[in-house]
Amino acid sequence: MNTQQKIQASLETWHDILARNAMEELDPILSDKIVFRSPVAHNPYPGRAAIKLVLKTVNTVFKDFEYHRTLFTEDGMSVVLEFSANVDDKRVKGIDFLRFDAEGKIEEFEVMMRPLSGLNALARNMGEKLAPFMDQLTQK
Repeated sequence: MNTQQKIQASLETWHDILARNAMEELDPILSDKIVFRSPVAHNPYPGRAAIKLVLKTVNTVFKDFEYHRTLFTEDGMSVVLEFSANVDDKRVKGIDFLRFDAEGKIEEFEVMMRPLSGLNALARNMGEKLAPFMDQLTQK
């Protein structure tokens, strides 16, 4: 299997895991160097435990989450997944930017979102839910 096929397989696995909110199953598609960049946090969250915790939690905050478009970079090593969701009474749009390694594993996962009112609602909800776990988010 070449790199592009591995990336495609990882994307299919990602969509399946997301649909089931089974983030504990992410390890096989995550690089050992995985870094998560949140739209509401200044510092990135390194490591598998952090990304699984954040993604599992955000899946409880987002309602009516849906991907709309998938765009690949020219080299095929990164993908942009456009999404929309509701956070409280706010409708948000955003992108998940995933960069893969040569083995087709996610090396970097960055989220960008708008509008600010929705981002603020996300920050408030995530802050409340993740407060007890902040130590886990900063360790590998």
